[in-house]
Amino acid sequence: MNHLVFEVGLAIALIALSGLISSKLRFSVIPFYILIGMAVGPHAMQWWHFDFRFIESAPLIEFMGRIGVLFLLFYLGLEFSVGRLIKSGRSIAVGGSIYIGINFTLGLLIGFMSGFPLAETLIIAGITTISSSAIVAKVLVDLKRTANSETEMILGIIMFEDVFLAVYISILSGLVLSGSSSLGGVLLSAVIALGFMLLVLIIGRKAVPLLNRLLNIRSNELFSLVVFASLFLLAGFSETIHVAEAIGALLLGLVLAETDHRERIEHLILPFRDFFGAIFFFSFGLTINPMELGGAVWLSLAAVVVTLIGNYAAGMLAGRSAGLSSKASNNIGLTIVSRGEFSIILANLGKAGGLMTIIQPFAALYVLILAILGPLLTKESKHVYNLLNRVFKFKDAQKKKPDSMVLHEDGSV
Repeated sequence: MNHLVFEVGLAIALIALSGLISSKLRFSVIPFYILIGMAVGPHAMQWWHFDFRFIESAPLIEFMGRIGVLFLLFYLGLEFSVGRLIKSGRSIAVGGSIYIGINFTLGLLIGFMSGFPLAETLIIAGITTISSSAIVAKVLVDLKRTANSETEMILGIIMFEDVFLAVYISILSGLVLSGSSSLGGVLLSAVIALGFMLLVLIIGRKAVPLLNRLLNIRSNELFSLVVFASLFLLAGFSETIHVAEAIGALLLGLVLAETDHRERIEHLILPFRDFFGAIFFFSFGLTINPMELGGAVWLSLAAVVVTLIGNYAAGMLAGRSAGLSSKASNNIGLTIVSRGEFSIILANLGKAGGLMTIIQPFAALYVLILAILGPLLTKESKHVYNLLNRVFKFKDAQKKKPDSMVLHEDGSV
C-alpha cells in the first residue's frame, strides 16, 4: 500500500493529459480516456520503460470508475423529468421494443453466420444489443442535449434495456453456467426489475412535497451527506435485486429533479460527475489487452458495421413511432450506438462459462471501436443527417414550416 497514493496521482495526471490533448484537437474526450488507459494498462508493459501497471491501486481505480457511472446517470436524471417519463410510457415501451428487437436479431445473425455454437451466439447477441449508459450519459451532458425532445426516448430505451438485461442475464446464467434455466426465476427477475423501477418513479413523484421539506437543509455539509447517502443506498439496493446500479442512480435523479432543490443538487454533483466520470473511462481502458485483439479484428469490424446500420434504423423507427422529427430520430440512432460496460459484463459471463476464447477479445475491440465512433457520430449528427437526407429524402425534411427544435452548429437540437 506504500505507493497507492502515487499510483492514483499518476492515473489522474494521465487522464488530465489526455483531456488536454483532446481539447487541443477539439475531439470527444471519451476515446482519449479509454486509449490512455489501454496504453498504460497491465497488458501493455512491454511498450514502456516505466512500470504503469497500477498494481496496488487497480481495485480503487475500478471502484472510483463505478462511482463515476453513478454520478453520470444521477446527473442525467436531474436534467430530465419523471413526469415526462411516466407520460411517455407507451411510446418508450414501443421504441424500446423496436430497438431491442432489431439489434438483438442482428446480433443473432452475426453469431450464426460466423458459425458459432448457440451459447456463443447468444452471448454475442447480448454484447451487440446493450448500449453503454455511461457513454450515452456523458455525451448527452457534454453536448448539452439533456433538454432535447429525443432525450426522453433515449433515457426510456436505456431503462428498457436494463429490464431486458436483467431477464437476459438470468437466462444466460442458467444456460452457460449450469446448462439449464428456470422459467420461474427468469419471470421473477423481470417482474422485480420492472416493478422496482415503476415503484421508485411513482412513489418518488408522490413524495415530492415530503422531499422538499427533508432536503430543506441549510448546512451544505449535511445536505451533501444526505444526497450522497441516498444515491449510494438506492444504487446499491438496485444491484441486490439485479437491477443495474446505474439505473438506480438514474431513478433517484429523475425523482429529485421534481423537487425545489434540483439546482442546488446539480451544483453539488457537477465536479464529482466530471472527476469520477473521467476515471471510469480510464479504468475501462485498463481492462483491454491490446495483444489479444488481433484474432477478432474481422469479426469485430463486421459487427460494428451491422450495429451502426441496425442501430440507426432502430433509432429512426423508435423516434418516428413516438412522433419525433427525422432530425430528433436521427439523434437517437447516433447517440445510443456506443457499447461499453454491459457488453464487457456479458463477455465475462461467457469466459466464466468456459465458452470460446475469442469472445473476450471480440467484445473488447468491438466496444473500443464503438466507444470511439459513438461520441464522434453524435457530435457530428447534423452532418450525418444532412448526408443521409440527400439519399433517403426523409419525409419531414422538406416541410416549409420548421420544427419546434433548432439544430445548432455543434449538433445539438
